[in-house]
Amino acid sequence: MAESTCRVLRDGALEGELAPSLTIKDSILSPLGLHVFDYVLSQLSSFILAGKSQSKGLVLVTFSRSPAFYVDLLKKSGFDGVELSKWVRILDCYSDPLGWKHRLTESGRISSCPESSSGVTVCRDVRNLDKLLSEMLELGKGVVGEGKDRFCIAIDSVTELLRDVPLSSVASLLSNIRSNGQVSSAFWLLHSDLHDASTNAALEYMCSIVASVEGITLQPSLSLIEPNVRKAKLRVRLKRRNGRVRLMLEQIHVEQSGVRFSPAVSEEESMAQSLLPKLQFNLQLSEKEQLDRSKVVLPFEHQEKERANQIYDGRRSLMEGQNEIGIEAEKSPVTENSGRGEIVYLRDSDDERPDSDEDPDDDLDI
Repeated sequence: MAESTCRVLRDGALEGELAPSLTIKDSILSPLGLHVFDYVLSQLSSFILAGKSQSKGLVLVTFSRSPAFYVDLLKKSGFDGVELSKWVRILDCYSDPLGWKHRLTESGRISSCPESSSGVTVCRDVRNLDKLLSEMLELGKGVVGEGKDRFCIAIDSVTELLRDVPLSSVASLLSNIRSNGQVSSAFWLLHSDLHDASTNAALEYMCSIVASVEGITLQPSLSLIEPNVRKAKLRVRLKRRNGRVRLMLEQIHVEQSGVRFSPAVSEEESMAQSLLPKLQFNLQLSEKEQLDRSKVVLPFEHQEKERANQIYDGRRSLMEGQNEIGIEAEKSPVTENSGRGEIVYLRDSDDERPDSDEDPDDDLDI
């Protein structure tokens, strides 16, 4: 399921349609959203580097973690650190998001502040969304150029942005990202328990894919939260181009080597499995029951292969049918232990019209 989600982002958008977008939701009861974000980031980076993706570059907007963290993450995933600057651009909204450090440096209160470097651009005012969008697009075009090549945009936390910017402005920003002609796909992380239901619904409505990280244990007890740090359920809702919605469910396991996904059992299946032993009847057949079933003679099944098939068509007379029945009984008498039986149909009279399609109530004066 996680692989299929990454493939949708990899394939990108058709000409004239919105870029596919993914919202990764988590909460304090299941805080594994960043692990899923890192997995999607690594998968898309692999596709881009192998030339299997529509996007030719990646713009990473960091709010919750430093650019150095993501550089180390990509290096651990097997990407060459020297080659990263050729296809990855990082917009640093983590080091000085409101420009406080820059102003303190100018006033002489601190000695230095974060500066832009090769592959990393520092944003000093995340509240100016027009400038923020312009910097994202300029960084992407710096990788793929001004032609028809596309790039992917990843935002590690929309929640951090919503602290300083109203929902309507954030929704407009995400909509502009999806509608840009050079954006292949986009994905971002959302801590759903820090926002109200209307905010979550609005951001989910804008996305073609919503991946919700759900805890295995839903009780807010500290002793029960610990298992949710190591594993959780990932429920994905994927909206296809034809309007159909596909629902998928997987289980996440956090290990030292990374994140591993495995098939998960839905609530309906688990409930059915829990109720099955309590049933008063067995749904499976024993060997004897299977043998008995194989001996059942099906309707119209011809058992005597040396004779031609004879099916009564209802057109012969009553006496003719009775004579044939008597002759047949003399030739093949039925014994008590033969294990066979037969059904004989006799018409009430010769006046009965066989295979009549007429309404039997036509003679009634209704």
